[in-house]
Amino acid sequence: MKRKPWVLAGAAVLVVVVAVVAIGAFGGSSGAQDEADEGAAALASVEQGRLASRVSDTGTLGYAAQPDGTPYSVVNQASGAYTQLPSAGDEIGCGESLYRVDNDPVPLLCGRTPLYRSLNEGVSGPDVRELNRNLVELGYAKRSELNGTENEFGWLTAAALAELQDDLGLEESGSLAPGDAVFLPGPLRITRVSATLGTMSQAGSPVAQATSTTRRVQVDLNPSEAGTVAVGDRARVVLPDNSTTAGKVTRIGTVAGGGSGSASGEESESTSSTIPVYVKLERDNDASAIDETPVQVEITTDRVENALSVPVTALLARAGGGYAVDSVGDDGQRELVSVEVGAFDNANGLVQVTGSGLAAGDQVVVPAL
Repeated sequence: MKRKPWVLAGAAVLVVVVAVVAIGAFGGSSGAQDEADEGAAALASVEQGRLASRVSDTGTLGYAAQPDGTPYSVVNQASGAYTQLPSAGDEIGCGESLYRVDNDPVPLLCGRTPLYRSLNEGVSGPDVRELNRNLVELGYAKRSELNGTENEFGWLTAAALAELQDDLGLEESGSLAPGDAVFLPGPLRITRVSATLGTMSQAGSPVAQATSTTRRVQVDLNPSEAGTVAVGDRARVVLPDNSTTAGKVTRIGTVAGGGSGSASGEESESTSSTIPVYVKLERDNDASAIDETPVQVEITTDRVENALSVPVTALLARAGGGYAVDSVGDDGQRELVSVEVGAFDNANGLVQVTGSGLAAGDQVVVPAL
């Protein structure tokens, strides 16, 4: 079981509230006051079993893009007039036409190295490796044929590339020049088109912005909560139609964002920095075409087996530090039992407790609803 620092998170507010109750519990009130207190309290059982520590907050369902959350930029290097452009919402696969210049398709090839030089027989490097990978995955070459020469542009690469160009309706040159294709991690989903149909293209001019086609949820957590989350943690996402789908934390931001602060430029107490946490859905189809939609995210940060737990509202803050619960015996006698707190299940309002004399099935006092 992984160990992480525990924080009070949302439960801290509840603890502050019950601290007021603790004043009466520790303070020797009158009999009449005791009766009033008992009338304003309820009982809850000490439970024993698996306790999951969870962080819950509202996130935004969208599409994954660059690691920092910004979209990919489709940059043109061809010369001529734009004769066809994509539309927002279009999904472009690897090897498909992204846009057209002078009616020649400019295909998307999937990779992270921009096409910054001409690729032809005799050259080698990581950009050639990405080209060869595209040709294999698109079915124009066999991996076994390129084994050991993945970084090299040989006659097999030229022949496979010529076949792809033929299928796209391009001249079968068997080589690539800057402007003949766009290399970006794909497939892509177009989010915004900045070029104008019929205008003359220029090298280095932006054509569009795009994301991947992979669904992702971004949830901004306060730093103390984000500190309990780890890559790989399981998540539960509640969609707008109240259906749920599973996900997994894939990335945690390292730069905190925050509120705008006050008009004077000083950050107000009500605004605080947050850390972005990214959750990948296990089943993209569950989210259909929903985009930029608020969703509820529940991240399980840890699990404790065979834990004793009580409602968070049962905790009483002791004047000298630490916590206690007000335990009620079978005979109705009340006793303050000091406890140490462990994992917080904020989603269900439970907290792990350990204390001498506290056992599963015991009754503890909680504020009445």
